[in-house]
Amino acid sequence: MPFIEAAGITQHYDLTGPAGAPVLLFANSIGTSLQIWDAVVPHLSDRYRVLRYDMRGHGLTQVTPVTEEVGYSMDTLADDAAGLLDALGIARAHVCGLSIGGMMAQRLAVKAPDRVHGLILCDTAGMIGPPSIWADRIAAIRARGMGAIADGVMARWFTQAFRDSRPEQIRGYTAMVARTTEDGYVGCSMAIRDADLRADNAAIAAPTLAICGEEDVATPPDTVRDLAAGIPGARFELLPGAAHIPGVEKPAELAALIDGFLRDL
Repeated sequence: MPFIEAAGITQHYDLTGPAGAPVLLFANSIGTSLQIWDAVVPHLSDRYRVLRYDMRGHGLTQVTPVTEEVGYSMDTLADDAAGLLDALGIARAHVCGLSIGGMMAQRLAVKAPDRVHGLILCDTAGMIGPPSIWADRIAAIRARGMGAIADGVMARWFTQAFRDSRPEQIRGYTAMVARTTEDGYVGCSMAIRDADLRADNAAIAAPTLAICGEEDVATPPDTVRDLAAGIPGARFELLPGAAHIPGVEKPAELAALIDGFLRDL
């Protein structure tokens, strides 16, 4: 389990694939860890140097405290990713982010355009709201703990067919959410609540692919289409048979979209 000091915190990461191959950075969604990409990596690690990491306060990466007024910001999360690249001596990477990871990737592409070669935005948006959704979720966590939301997010993350056919995985992902640190989840919720990246996204210069699971109710297809429309030259792809976490439900299909896009660059 590699750890490294980067951006002022200890970050947990995984780096695999041929030395000298293009680096492909994956950023996880809220309430998950780098393991959310486990089934995707084998489809890509022969052609890319795949770098995954746990977002601040998630998985095994250090959590920093939040208060009622001050949490994390999308700038902080983008700086964490840039700091990880710096610490590992990586000048430039393709960046693929899921949900909040996709918001982080949008912000990174604006703040540090020289660091981002290709940009893949999975089931995300320039604004995921309204803010009241996140305020209510934060209040529920602070009142009753992470277990108060763990079961409910499964219906947003996965299709009904997947939930019915893979109960053991649903129990595992429920446990993943429940074991996320409160401050890590709340801090990232505050980052999402306060972020509206839509205007700045017009400055993204990296070639961009936006992907959405056809049955995603958290960031529905029309929302992700709007995201693509706001980024110059961005493409949109719909992934059938998936909801908000396509790397779990359709890993081979997601990897094929990513690889096809990057091969064309």
